[in-house]
Amino acid sequence: MGRFWHSFADMAAVETGGELVIERGEGVHIWDDRGRRYLDATASLWYCNVGYGRSEIAEAAAAQMKRLAAYSTFGDLANRPAIDLAERVSAFAPVPDSRVFLTSGGSDSIDTATKMARRYWQLVGQPERTVFVNRQHAYHGMHLGGTSLAGIQANVAGHGPLVGDVVTVPWDDADALRRAIERTGPGRVAAFFCEPIIGAGGVFAPPEGYLQAARKACRDLGVLFVADEVITGFGRAGAWFASDRWDLEPDIITCAKGITSGYLPMGAVVASPRVAETFFSPGAGVWRHGYTYAGHATVAAAAIANLDIMERERLPGRALDLERRLADALAPLANHALVEEVRAGTGVIAAVQLSVERLKEPGLAPAVIAACREAGIMTRALATGALQVSPSLVIDEAGLSELAEGIRAGLDACV
Repeated sequence: MGRFWHSFADMAAVETGGELVIERGEGVHIWDDRGRRYLDATASLWYCNVGYGRSEIAEAAAAQMKRLAAYSTFGDLANRPAIDLAERVSAFAPVPDSRVFLTSGGSDSIDTATKMARRYWQLVGQPERTVFVNRQHAYHGMHLGGTSLAGIQANVAGHGPLVGDVVTVPWDDADALRRAIERTGPGRVAAFFCEPIIGAGGVFAPPEGYLQAARKACRDLGVLFVADEVITGFGRAGAWFASDRWDLEPDIITCAKGITSGYLPMGAVVASPRVAETFFSPGAGVWRHGYTYAGHATVAAAAIANLDIMERERLPGRALDLERRLADALAPLANHALVEEVRAGTGVIAAVQLSVERLKEPGLAPAVIAACREAGIMTRALATGALQVSPSLVIDEAGLSELAEGIRAGLDACV
C-alpha cells in the first residue's frame, strides 16, 4: 500500500490485509474500485443524509469556486455564502435569534463549544466555572477537548493527561447529573455536554423523560446545556434538530455532518441569545478563537445546496416516518444467535448489538463486519460491539429489505 495513514486504524493490520478503496456512490449505494456494490448502512460516518451523487451540490460548489473559492472570515471579513448559511441555520435553530459560528467539522465544533462556555462565564464574572460534565458512552469528537469529554474509555486511553475538570455521570440518570453538579458546586460547573441520542458509544436513545429532566437540572443550577447534535442535526432524528423533538432549547448546539451531507467538511456552533449576546456586547472585546477555513465560501455554498435538497424533499419529516420502518426491518435480527438486541425506533439510527457473551471471543466483530461486506452491506462496529445502522435518509423499502437481509447473511456466515 501507499503512504496514506488511516483514521481509527491498526495500520499494521491494514498493511497486511490491504485497503478497501471506495470509488463512487449513488443514492444509498457505494462501489469499490473492483466494481463491487454495497448498500451503505452507515451513510459513511453518519453524515450522507441526502445520499450520494447529488450533482446539485457539486454544481453549487463549482460555481462558487469560479467566483471566490475561499477567503478568511477573521475580523470584519465575510462572504455571501457564509452569511446566507448562518441565516439559514439560525432559522432552523430551536432557540430564535441564535448566532452561528462556522467551523471545519464536528470536533472543531466541540472544542469551540468548550471554549465558548468557559469564555462566557468569564465575561459574566464567574471565571471559576470551568468544570464540564459528560455522560458514559459519550463521543464528542477527537480534538483535545472532545477526547477529554469522551465517555468511551478506549478513546481516552493512551494519550496521557488531557483537559482537566471533567466529571462523568451515568448516561440515563438525570438525578445523578443533578447530584454531580451539586457535589462539584453549582458555581464551578460551566456546561453539561449531551448527545440527544448517543451515537458512536453504541446508539442509545434517551429514556422517557431523561432529556427534559437533565435540561431542568441545568436550568435550576445555572449550568449551560450543550446539545451535541453532530450526528442528530439536520434530519437524522426526525426534525431539523433533535433538540426540537424534545423541546430542549439548548444554550449551545454543536453540529456538522448533515449540514453538508459530507460533500465538503463543515461544522457549526449555534449559540442561543443568552450566550451570544454576551460576546456581542460592547466591551466584550475580541474572542481570540476561530479557524482558517471557518465560513469557507465554497463549503458554505455546498451546504446551502444540501439544505435546499433537504427542504425540497422534506427529509426531516421523511426520517420521522423512516424510524419505525427501519426498526421493523431490523427487528427480526434480535432473534439471531449472534445478536443480543436491536436498538432502534428513534430517528434513522440503530444498532444491532452483537452477543455480549460471544464478543468475548477474539475477532467476532471484525469477522461479522467482513461477512456483511461479502453480503453487500457496508457497516462498522461501534464501541459496544454493535453494528452501526444509519443509512441515508433517502433509503426506500427495497433498500431497507436489502439492508436487513444483508446483515442477516453476514451474521449467518459467522455462527
